[in-house]
Amino acid sequence: MSLKEKVVQGALCKCNFGTAPDKLKVLTQTKYYVNDHESSSKLAATHKDIGATFEKNTFGSCAKKNNTPCSAVVTQWNGYYEKELYDPPGGYILLEDSKATCPIGGTDCITIIKTGQMGEPTKKNIEKADSELQSHVNPMMDMKNLDKKDPYKFLNAE
Repeated sequence: MSLKEKVVQGALCKCNFGTAPDKLKVLTQTKYYVNDHESSSKLAATHKDIGATFEKNTFGSCAKKNNTPCSAVVTQWNGYYEKELYDPPGGYILLEDSKATCPIGGTDCITIIKTGQMGEPTKKNIEKADSELQSHVNPMMDMKNLDKKDPYKFLNAE
């Protein structure tokens, strides 16, 4: 799996023949979350998430249907990670390079633009952060004294 992101609810997907992206909805399970501190919004997407599994269920106009409205339907996913099974639903986790098949667009016509994951730093993450490295990554914040003063003040402007 070497450094590929897992796909979660809210992942942004596109069809090669559509004009607009749509967000993936996980409808097959409510138990497994990925990179979600509160376990409230980032359900793990699996290869069992098929059918009308997008928020709007459309990718805009479909070039395969003479630019008439798309009705997004996934019949299968390819490129999922077969070493990580979520049961129920008995599905393997989708990865950033997984692709879906649509009956109109054909095999692998739906791709993932963004996995839906977003960093959620907690207080514990900040406490454990290497302050020297952080000063190079974000010189505008003083990570050592984050709780003691306004973190957005310039480091030398006191």
